[in-house]
Order: sequence, then structure tokens, then C-alpha cells
Amino acid sequence: MVVAAAMLSLLRPLLATCVCLLLLPGCQGRILGYTNGFHYQDISNGNGHGEIYFNGIRLHVESPQSSVSATRGSTVTLPCHYHYEPELTTPRKTRVKWSWLPANTMTPQVSTETFLKETEVMVAMGSRHRSYGSFRGRVRLRRSAPGDMSLVINELQVNDTGRYRCEVIDGLEDDSVTVDLELRGVVFPYYSQKGRYHYNFFRAQKECQDQDATLATFEQLFTAWEEGLDWCNAGWLADGTVQYPITIPRDGCGGKNLAPGLRSYGQRDRVLHRYDAFCFAASVKGTVYFLENTTNLNFTDAIQACASDGSQIAKVGQLYAAWKLMGLDHCDAGWLADGSVRYPITKARANCGPSQPDQ
Repeated sequence: MVVAAAMLSLLRPLLATCVCLLLLPGCQGRILGYTNGFHYQDISNGNGHGEIYFNGIRLHVESPQSSVSATRGSTVTLPCHYHYEPELTTPRKTRVKWSWLPANTMTPQVSTETFLKETEVMVAMGSRHRSYGSFRGRVRLRRSAPGDMSLVINELQVNDTGRYRCEVIDGLEDDSVTVDLELRGVVFPYYSQKGRYHYNFFRAQKECQDQDATLATFEQLFTAWEEGLDWCNAGWLADGTVQYPITIPRDGCGGKNLAPGLRSYGQRDRVLHRYDAFCFAASVKGTVYFLENTTNLNFTDAIQACASDGSQIAKVGQLYAAWKLMGLDHCDAGWLADGSVRYPITKARANCGPSQPDQ
């Protein structure tokens, strides 16, 4: 019997003045008595209209990592540093804003519309800071050295994945960099006990959540395919597309002549169309273990036995996470919370299912 021993856990806007210079036709403009350390050069283009060119100190925002991966419930740091070239002789007040684009809204090509979907995570200026939404109380700036504006996220949640933007503004200019946050976990297909293709998009979302998981993203399914996942039934992903991974081309799964890869049906109607689901489970907060019993148990008995042992019956996502991330291996089958019976195998052997590790 499979059991999960649960461990319960629980702007102000920056105001700046703007100095504008209006060049009159035929005039050679100069900036007199203005000593901010920058050099402005007015160049006439020959037709009586001046152009302003800016040369001087530049703000640079950088990250040594374009992506970071971590496990659910852990503390993760998204690196972000800024500096000036050449270095400043007098410090400037800076405002830092971290924003977030959830994984299920990320698109291959960044557009203006994409930026509008970014959600504020944290804003800081000097010693003052404010966090927002589900990140409230869970984020802070590391500030381990001058220019370090790395974001520290505590109690990492499944839905925290996506693209984070670190933007630094000093009143004269701004620059930003993005860092992708990924969760280490496992993708697994999930379908109704009535058979395949019974879930619309919203039902698929709920089914994954009920198994302590979320709908997988395209990137998560692609990684699972690279690691060998092969499944011929199509399932919903977090972006509303329907796809399935094939490592061995064959008839009935797109045909033998198609190359291995993700087969895609594209965007489908989220209410009307019915498919299976590809769920993503991250690490379990607790321990998944088998409760030995001298007699065979039915489903109701199994639930009671787990409760009597001070635990609760494990969910499908929890078993997958324990198998993938913690190496759980047990050849005896046990009940799970959805009424299915499964067992995890990391070392394939006789009398324990197929020749390939799975569960």
C-alpha cells in the first residue's frame, strides 16, 4: 500500500523630472553649466535639423544564468546584478522591479502583448520594498554585494515556474534581464478510469491538481520526451494545446515515416474537445512509503490503514515524484487516492513489470 506521510507547512512609483532640449532650425545647441557626468553632442544633419547623440556612463543589468531549476518547497535564488561603465564616482538611487511571466503564458517569440502579461513580484528602492500577490512574504533581494539585486524565493510552489524579469531604473535610464525558473519533477500521462479522452481542458487541470500536480508545460513535456517518455494518447498541456510524445515512430501514433518528437494537435476548444492530460509533479513534502499488511486490503481499508498509521493515502503525482526524484522502488502494488493500483520500479527485473523502469 502506498502512503504519503504529509508534512504540513504552512510603490510607490519613482518620480523623476525630465529635462528636454528643443533645437531651433539652424542653431548649434550647447548645454552650458550642466555637469552630470554625461556628454551630449549636437550634430547638424545638414538640413537645419539637429540630432542629439548620447555618450557616457551606461547602466548594465546581467545574469550569469539564463535559467535556474529547483525543487518544490525549496529556496531558490534568481541571479541579477547591475553595474555602470565606466564606474560611477557618485552613487545613484536605483529602483528595482522583478516581474514574472507564468510558464503557461510563455511564447517562443516575445511581443508587446507578452510584456503586458507580466505580473509584478517585487519592487524595491533603497531599504524600502514591497512584494505582491502569491509572492507576498516569500521574496526578498539578496544584496550580497554592491549591485546584487538577485531575487530569493522561499517555499517554492509548483505555479512559480516561468520567466522572471529583473529591471533596474536609475531615473536616467533602465536595463533588464530575464531568468527562467524551472521545477525539477516528472511528467506523467493521466486519464479517466472510464477510458481515454474524457477530459476537457478545465477538467484536465482539476484532475492533475487532485493528484498533487499541475498540467505540464510544453517545455516540461519536451524534456520528458528527451528523457524517453513515449505515449501514444494525446493530452492537454498548460497552454491549451494537445500533444503527445513519441520516441519510437509506429502506425497509429502518427505513422512510421514521421521522425520522433512531440505530435501536436495545436490549440483545441477548451470546453468542447476531450483528451487525456499530461501532468507535472514536483517533489513531495513528506515521505512516500509502503505500509505492509498481513492481509489484502480493499480501497476503503487502505484509506483507513493509512490514517491509523498517522498518514494519508498517497496521490498519483506523489508516487511519480517519489519514483523519479527519490528513487522509490517497490515491486508490490498498492492503492492510491484516485482508486488506482500502481507500484514504482527504478531497477527493471523479472516479475516486476516491463523490461524498462516505470510505474
